[in-house]
Amino acid sequence: MDTVSPPASQPEPKSGIWEIAAYVGGKSKIEGVAEPIKLSSNENALGSSLKAIEAFEAARAKLFRYPDGHAAPLREAVAAYHGLEPDRLIFGNGSDEVFGVLNQAWLEAGDNIVTGEHGFLAYRISAEACQAEVRLAHEPAQRVDIERLLELVDARTKIVYISNPANPTGTWNTPEEIADLRSRLAPHILLVIDEAYAEFADEPTYQSAFGLARNCDNMIVTRTFSKIHGLAGLRVGFGYAPVRVIEALDRIRMPFNINLPAQYAAVASLADQAHLDASRAQVLQWRPRFYQAVRAMGYRIDVSQGNFVLIHFADEAQAVRANEHLMRKGFIVRHVANYGLPHCLRVTIGKDHENEGVLAALGEFAG
Repeated sequence: MDTVSPPASQPEPKSGIWEIAAYVGGKSKIEGVAEPIKLSSNENALGSSLKAIEAFEAARAKLFRYPDGHAAPLREAVAAYHGLEPDRLIFGNGSDEVFGVLNQAWLEAGDNIVTGEHGFLAYRISAEACQAEVRLAHEPAQRVDIERLLELVDARTKIVYISNPANPTGTWNTPEEIADLRSRLAPHILLVIDEAYAEFADEPTYQSAFGLARNCDNMIVTRTFSKIHGLAGLRVGFGYAPVRVIEALDRIRMPFNINLPAQYAAVASLADQAHLDASRAQVLQWRPRFYQAVRAMGYRIDVSQGNFVLIHFADEAQAVRANEHLMRKGFIVRHVANYGLPHCLRVTIGKDHENEGVLAALGEFAG
């Protein structure tokens, strides 16, 4: 990318900052369309839990107070819900912040991280900001390959990141693969398993890494409240790691990083199992419908363990034309060229009428 050359009198950031490609989120507007249907950011089709909304509103009377810097009520609620030890949890302004603090604590100039070529961009951005190298392992069939990851690990590798299930591909790795990778990494290398979409997985060979991480000194498993909990606007995420890792991260994370309404809403969302079950059911009901419909149109669509599907077109040009057609019809999906998949569109599972509409529009494009 082009570098920025400000006047010599202007202060300059450290080396490499201008070379970092800024994160670009999913679009939310279409020119000329008053109310487009947004299926580009993997948001919860059913929205937030009513209990979470009520808790958010109840926080209004306390907005003059600082939030609990230790997130104690949320910490206890997450620990109880997932069966985890409270002192092994770190909370962040979304799981993005957890990745950023991890990179800040572990990476120095000349170090490197290893991740899949289609892995979440947030891993790379904060690593590059630490002047570390980002090594991308090829993913045959858009799936993380453990052997290819290990080929890139060397003495300066500090962190290995895996999205499981993966975004934007929807693919996953088995617990045996994750355990094999962990066993073959040097003890000083952190293995980070990002489970942002874990609640949507129904594949029998998928399993959360919480159990494996419990007895490891170099693993951290992250989750988010942005997806199945429908709290993307409040930015709440957490990581489960050894106490020593947590203590290091707590020394450099910003105080009060989880705002008060967000803590209230997240605790309430954990208590609304009916909403979580309905959110999962909506995805599990519609994913196979997308497979059947899209394949009937002649396009490849991968089996997904997230709340989205990835549709493959013949080439980038066709994907761009399909995206433009959908936008003209009022649908915003995600062209994932910045993830190394220029011939693909990612479509979030939405409400019933949204899913029916986007499939109809894609069928028109297919002819």
